[in-house]
Amino acid sequence: MGLTSSRSADRDRSFEVRLEPQPSSVSRARREVRELLERGGRRDLVDAASLLVSEVVTNALLHAGTDMDVTGRLDDDGLVLTVGDGSPHLPSRRHYAATSGTGRGLMMLDALGDDWGVTERPGGKTVWFRLSQGEVGIDESGTVAARHIGGGDAERRSVTVELQNMPLLLHSAWQEHAEALLREHLLANLGSDRDDAIQVHADATDAIAILEEHVPNMRVAVHSDRLMNGATEPGVSAVRVDVPVPWASVPHFRTLDRAIEAALDLSDEGLVLTPPTQPEVQAFRRWLCRQVQRQADGAAPEPWTVPSSDPTALQLPPGWDPRSVTDSAQSVLAADQASRILAVSPSALELLGYDEPAELVGNRIVTIVPQRFRQAHVAGYTMYQLVGRRPLIDRPVQVPALRRDGSEVLVELHVREAAVDGGRMVLLGELVPVED
Repeated sequence: MGLTSSRSADRDRSFEVRLEPQPSSVSRARREVRELLERGGRRDLVDAASLLVSEVVTNALLHAGTDMDVTGRLDDDGLVLTVGDGSPHLPSRRHYAATSGTGRGLMMLDALGDDWGVTERPGGKTVWFRLSQGEVGIDESGTVAARHIGGGDAERRSVTVELQNMPLLLHSAWQEHAEALLREHLLANLGSDRDDAIQVHADATDAIAILEEHVPNMRVAVHSDRLMNGATEPGVSAVRVDVPVPWASVPHFRTLDRAIEAALDLSDEGLVLTPPTQPEVQAFRRWLCRQVQRQADGAAPEPWTVPSSDPTALQLPPGWDPRSVTDSAQSVLAADQASRILAVSPSALELLGYDEPAELVGNRIVTIVPQRFRQAHVAGYTMYQLVGRRPLIDRPVQVPALRRDGSEVLVELHVREAAVDGGRMVLLGELVPVED
């Protein structure tokens, strides 16, 4: 969220906002521009202006890293937009080949804007552009070009992607995780032999910003002493979310998909700090990005479905002794940072209706989470891994546990962390049955 925001007396014709140097500022700037154009009756400029402001704000975000002053003004000719930052370094044109992924920001300003420029000022600079007409298009090489369409033919300016059975909690957690991965992916590639790292980041950020504009933001309040009533299906999913994607931004979803895959490879190798995440989160990103690409090619929408589990070989954390669980007289389970069950006590097996430890050990915790709570569990565990968000750590909460036969038992869950070698954590959960 921006630091400050103010409107001129004629709010239908202008806006002024100061934004922080963070990825969410891109979508904030897009939203301000879109609302200005809609108030001023210039919806025909929304797609091109959204694309251009994304490029200019992202450029300031990456190269300046300072607060940004964004202003927009409508006059008789169209839109004039300025982005001021605290860096004195001026943008320069890169003379790369047409197939290069970088250097396209200034090409877009040339192709879509009527005019643009850079003004030096004390302590920084201001980039500005003017836009009066034209639509967004892509030529055969993938280069953005101006395309003039008459008659307000909105369906040709963008493709409306229909996201069915959209998991809103999962999307919110995925977005935060994706932005963290993209930042580290950018830092890992700056200074390497790749010359397109900044443009890859800008394009991927554009895709995330489009989703943030149109997908409802789902947050659930967490209470320490009772069940999270707002975290159950179907309340955390939307039957359908329509996302209008400008044609020029459709390829950015492929870039987002590939950039996240590359960042996860770096994470697996220990080259970035952002941890890998759960299979559902990765499957969601693939589904989301490919729905945009496939529907843009004319395919019918495919609803989100939770993927079937794909168990991997279980390795106990070095230095951790499972006997602290298997020999316990309490109903206790242990899980690793990948949400896999490492050990289970005899009384926990009995409580959950299992006969042998092997029936649970190696499975993920979602095995004992009722279906209606699984999205909340995956989203919450993702945020725990990413930023250490700990709503259920060291505080009791009443939750239903799923038994082997499909029935449920209400338990008071006590979760705590146990440090093991290598800076890792084992999560220990004690299940205390709640008497009726």
